[in-house]
Amino acid sequence: MGTKGTTYLGIDGGGTRCRARIEDENGTALGEAGSGPATTRIGIDKAWRSIMEATEAAATQAGLSREDFAQMHAGIGLAGIGRRGAKAALSKIAHPFASVDFISDGLAACLGAHSGADGAIVVAGTGSVGVGLVDGCEIRLAGYGFPVSDEGSGADIGLQVVRLALRAADRRRELTPLLAEVLGAFDHDPYRAVAWSEQARATDYAAFAPIVMRHANQGDPVGRRIVERAADAIGDLLDLFLARGIDRLSLVGGLADAMTPWLTPDLRARLKPPDADAVAGALLVARERLNLPTLALTERETDHEQAPKFRV
Repeated sequence: MGTKGTTYLGIDGGGTRCRARIEDENGTALGEAGSGPATTRIGIDKAWRSIMEATEAAATQAGLSREDFAQMHAGIGLAGIGRRGAKAALSKIAHPFASVDFISDGLAACLGAHSGADGAIVVAGTGSVGVGLVDGCEIRLAGYGFPVSDEGSGADIGLQVVRLALRAADRRRELTPLLAEVLGAFDHDPYRAVAWSEQARATDYAAFAPIVMRHANQGDPVGRRIVERAADAIGDLLDLFLARGIDRLSLVGGLADAMTPWLTPDLRARLKPPDADAVAGALLVARERLNLPTLALTERETDHEQAPKFRV
C-alpha cells in the first residue's frame, strides 16, 4: 500500500445501506464499497461505524491505508441529519480525514442527480422526501420520518399492507393473494405480526414493498390501491416543485423504477434520468466544486439552528 496524494471520499448514508466511493484528484474512482444502515435514527455511533466500515473497505480496494485518510477530503450525505442534536453530536466525532462536510442524504442525491445545478428530486426508497436546489438554497418537502411522514415510501407501503393483512386475518376484508403472502410471513398468526411490529424499523416494513409492487403489477386489487396511493404521494411532491418553477426533476431511490409507471403520464414525461448518484453529489461537496458559498438555510430551517451543510 502506498499514498496516492490528495483523495476525495463520497458517502451516501441511508436508512438501508451506506455506500462509499474514493476518487483521486482527476476524478478517477479508486475504490467503492458498502456497509449497513447509516442514519442518525439508529444512533450517531452506529451510523459512524457504518460510514467507517464502508470507507475502510473502499480504501482497501484503492490500495490506501489508514494513514492516507489524513490526505482525504470527505463529503458525507447522511440520513436524518436534521434530527435534534444530530449536528452537535456529529461535530464531536474525532474523524481521521483532512476535512469532513456533512449534508443530508437528500441534498447529496439532488446534487448528484443534477451535477450540482439547480433542480429537484423526489426520493422513493425506504423513506421519501423531496429536495430541491435553487440559487444555492435547499428546498425540502416532507421526509419528516417514518411513520409520521414519508408517504409513498417503501416503509409506508409496508405499513399499509401489514395493517390490511391484519384486517384480512379478522375477515374484515377480503384475503387477496397479496395479503395471504404477507400473513404467511407471520405464519398466519396476527399476534406474531404484532410482536414483530413492536421491534420493527422502517427498513423492516420496507422489505414488504417489493412484494406489494409485484402483486400490484399482477393485478391484486389491494396491491394496486396501495401503490396508487403511494404514487399519488410521490406525484404530489413532484407537482409542488413544478409549481415553484423547477423543471429539472428526477425520481431516485430504490423504488424509483418500480414507481415510475404508476405516475401520471404528464409527470413521467417531465422526469429526467439522474446524471449521477448521491455518492457523486457527496463527492462534489468534498471537492468544494459547487457554487454554494453559504448553502443558505432551507425554508424549513429558517427558525432553527441547523444548516444543510457544516464542516468538522
